[in-house]
Amino acid sequence: MSATMNRRQFLYTGAVATAGILAGCAVNPVTGQSQLMLMSPQQEIEVDRQNAPHQFSADYGKADDKALQNYVNSVGKDLAKHTHRPDMPYNFSVVNATYVNAYAFPGGSIAATRGIMVSLENEAELGALLGHEVGHVNARHTSSRMSKALVLQGLAAGLTIGVSASEYKSLTPLAAGLGAIGAGALLAHYSREDERQADALGMEYMVKTGYSPQGMVGLQQHLVDMHDRTPSALEVMFSSHPMSEERRDTAQHEAQTTYASSRSLPLQRERYMDSTAPLRKLKPAIEEMQAGEKFMSKKQYAEAEKHFNQALKLAPDDYTGLLLMSKCQLALGNKREGERYAELAKQANPGEAQALHVAGLAKLQQGNYDAALSQFSRYERALPGNPNTLYYEARALDGMGRRDEAARQYYRYLQSGSKDANAKQSYSRLQSWGYIK
Repeated sequence: MSATMNRRQFLYTGAVATAGILAGCAVNPVTGQSQLMLMSPQQEIEVDRQNAPHQFSADYGKADDKALQNYVNSVGKDLAKHTHRPDMPYNFSVVNATYVNAYAFPGGSIAATRGIMVSLENEAELGALLGHEVGHVNARHTSSRMSKALVLQGLAAGLTIGVSASEYKSLTPLAAGLGAIGAGALLAHYSREDERQADALGMEYMVKTGYSPQGMVGLQQHLVDMHDRTPSALEVMFSSHPMSEERRDTAQHEAQTTYASSRSLPLQRERYMDSTAPLRKLKPAIEEMQAGEKFMSKKQYAEAEKHFNQALKLAPDDYTGLLLMSKCQLALGNKREGERYAELAKQANPGEAQALHVAGLAKLQQGNYDAALSQFSRYERALPGNPNTLYYEARALDGMGRRDEAARQYYRYLQSGSKDANAKQSYSRLQSWGYIK
């Protein structure tokens, strides 16, 4: 319903972007060993630049707390000085999403959600979290996986055959050449070995920065405890960062052996608490949103509405809460209420794009095509490159009777390589109008 680009879509985009590069090897900056690598540092930065804004918007944008952002970015930048790739253009942000996670793009854009920030207890744990993500960037894990995906382009034949045999058989010409997409789906998540290496690098970096290794132990213990209490709260994090008690135990062992002499380094609890005080005041509202999203995922929208209502009582102007309620109302069939909450979200955070997309969808569902098109066009100007926008613009133009313009957008959507129900609808419209035979 919202305009999102998740980690898998990001990998797809990056793999396609590098499909023409000849296979080659590079020296891994961490291990010093040669590895298959088809992306230069400049290409990592460009893929990051094109895709990180979509993920940040999918996560409801950056938290509107400049002091918090400056604090987290400062902690991250200090860590980055002690890494194997200190010259990468790192930036560290807190995003408004309430699920528990942190992630890194290959060029150094790193984000932590509000959901995980309110679960930490000291700056050393934050250093461990950011250090782990910086570890992924330094070991070039994502870029390595994208490179391997290109080597597996033989899957393209299987993809084309699969499409040919399906109801989308007329899209075969569009599917040809998308082997990198098919392979990327196999490599969308970090392996356990990647996670172990990122943990080790994260602990190395945080200790060199001046934090106690107990910060990594504390972080891993929080995640184990949270998984035991509320496993659904960590579903997203587990999908991209496989977790286990083994990693907690490894952190404890390393803290007691390799880094035993550093255990007296500070945790900086007081500084973390002071710097995150406004965010932690929102914790009850964030927990209500987490509960609401859990019910949304189960399609229990009436139950979700109760939690979102409670969240908005606690934080009436929270952009994420307003947008979650908007989506919930649309799911309940309350189109006008969905539109009202989307408009309130736009007022709460005028610079963030996702509310434009949701408002456009609400207007589209009510048959207000001209207003919907305006919202989607504004979204595209603010955050270009989301193929979903093409489809919804086509729907709005279609509803207005502007057939030629609608056909162009439907066709552009098909060219994006999407094979979902919207692609089927786009193809059907073009076929019925005689643009495709």
